[in-house]
Amino acid sequence: MSATPPSPHQCFTDLINRARAYTPAPYAVVWPGEDHALLGPLDAAQQGIIQPVLLGDEDHIHKIADKNRIDLQPYQIIHSKTPESAAQKAVELARTGHVHGLMKGSLHTDVLMHAVVAPENGLCTGRRISHVFLLAVPTYQNLLFVTDAAINIFPDLSTKRDIVQNAIDLHIGLGLGPPKVAILSAVEVINPKIPSTLDAASLCKMAERGQITGGTLDGPLGMDNAINPEAARIKGIASPVAGQAQILVTPDLESGNMLAKNLIFMAQADSAGIAVGAKVPIVLTSRADSVQARLASAAIGALYARYMVQQAAAF
Repeated sequence: MSATPPSPHQCFTDLINRARAYTPAPYAVVWPGEDHALLGPLDAAQQGIIQPVLLGDEDHIHKIADKNRIDLQPYQIIHSKTPESAAQKAVELARTGHVHGLMKGSLHTDVLMHAVVAPENGLCTGRRISHVFLLAVPTYQNLLFVTDAAINIFPDLSTKRDIVQNAIDLHIGLGLGPPKVAILSAVEVINPKIPSTLDAASLCKMAERGQITGGTLDGPLGMDNAINPEAARIKGIASPVAGQAQILVTPDLESGNMLAKNLIFMAQADSAGIAVGAKVPIVLTSRADSVQARLASAAIGALYARYMVQQAAAF
C-alpha cells in the first residue's frame, strides 16, 4: 500500500509489535476524505492493529481507494454526507460500544471534538479531555509524553490536574509503568510573578494528598533540569524526577505545541498523538504526520482502547 517507512525508535517498535499481538481494535475513522486520512488507517488495518469503520462520503472514499488500488471489501463503510454527521455517528458508535476508539480523518479537529463533548450525547467523563504527544527522541533514553499541546489553551489548576492524571493513566495503560512527571516552567523555583510555578507546586502537593495518583511528580522544573541529569546536578536539584522525566506537563497549549514540534522537526523525534479523558481514546493525526507517526498513533490508540475496555470490565 505504501513505501516501507524508516525504522522507528525502539519504544515505538515495541508498542507497534504489542498492538499487533492482540485482536485488532474496532475504530471509527471519521471523514477519511483525503489520501493520507484513508491510507493511514488502512495501513494499520493491514498490519492487524485496528479494524476500521469508515464514516464519510462513500463515493469519494471509493475514488480515493481506486486511485491507490486499494480493495475496500474487508471494511465497513457508513455513508455520511457531511463531516458533522460523520462525527456524530462515530460518537454514537463509540457510546454504544460498537467501536472502542475514534480516529480523525481530514475534517477539522474542532468538528470532531464538538461531537465528542456534546453534553446530551457525547463521550465526556468527569475529566477534561487532553492531548498527549508521545515523542521518541534519538538522544533521550525515555519515551517522552508532552501534554497538553493541542486542546486546552490556557488550562487552570483544575484542568491541569486532569491533564496530569490523563497522561499518567495513558503511561500506565500502555504498560510503561508509573511515570516520572515534570511540571515545567521557565524556572525551577517558585516565583509568585510566574503563575506556572505556583500551579506546579500545587500539583505536586495534590499528588502528595492523593488528588493525583499513579505517578511521581516534581515541579516547577525547567526543561533543562527535567531531562538532563547534569543540569539538575549543577542546580542542586535532588529528586526522583529531575533529569529523567517521562511526562512533561507544559504551562499552556502554545508552549506545549512549540516544544513538541521543536522535538519533532529539529531533533528528529518519532511522534504519535492521542486525546484522552473521554470514554474512548481519540487518535488525532495531522496532515504533516509521517506514515510511521500514523502507524504509531494507531498502535497506541489500540493498546489504550484495550486497556480502557479491561478497566471498565473490572468495575
